[in-house]
Amino acid sequence: MKVSSEFSKHATEYGSYNIIQKKVIKKLLKNVKGKPRNILDLGCGSGSLHDSLTWKYKHFTGVDFAAGMLELHPKAKNCECIYGDFNDKTLFENLSTYSYDYIFSASALQWADDLEMVFKNIKELNAPVALAIFTQNTFKTLSETASIKPLLRSVDAINKLQEKYFDASFEVVEYKLEFHSTREMFKYIKNSGVSGARKVLDYKQTKKLLNEYPLNYLEFEVVFIHSL
Repeated sequence: MKVSSEFSKHATEYGSYNIIQKKVIKKLLKNVKGKPRNILDLGCGSGSLHDSLTWKYKHFTGVDFAAGMLELHPKAKNCECIYGDFNDKTLFENLSTYSYDYIFSASALQWADDLEMVFKNIKELNAPVALAIFTQNTFKTLSETASIKPLLRSVDAINKLQEKYFDASFEVVEYKLEFHSTREMFKYIKNSGVSGARKVLDYKQTKKLLNEYPLNYLEFEVVFIHSL
């Protein structure tokens, strides 16, 4: 298990709320073998992974359960968007009628209700994988300061499951994103989508964080699973 880290200063100067997701996608694609022509993207969102591809594909299938995101995703004769939820087994029954050269998922599978079921169904699609999953150490100090339980799975829990279903490398990357103020952090969390649209802080917890959060950055931890 390899562990590396990155630090981005002054996030708000980038003019984007998804800077970490972009870094994740860049790293995810960097380790892909070859130039897969038939691609599946689970949790495709508005098309960040699609737009980051540096090669021409034959067919791209993007899946997401947010209709608003799919409306923004690029579309073409060879780029298909499917409204679906990877927590639903029937989605994979539909996907199994296709053939893929590579299966991607960037910053989505942390919200799987049953990650083992999702891994099992991905495995049955019989294609190499490149998966990036946020872990429970994302917003670690924030959770500890506010006395809330982590929403996500641990590195060990994810690794144990992926070893069961994939012959893959497993890397843990820690990201830190610096802000000018705690209020900027909250604005980022609200607008970035990193929290998965989950409202986890009440007014009292929010006030406590504004007064007591000890860092000038947010922590992120992501595991990368790449087929060997």
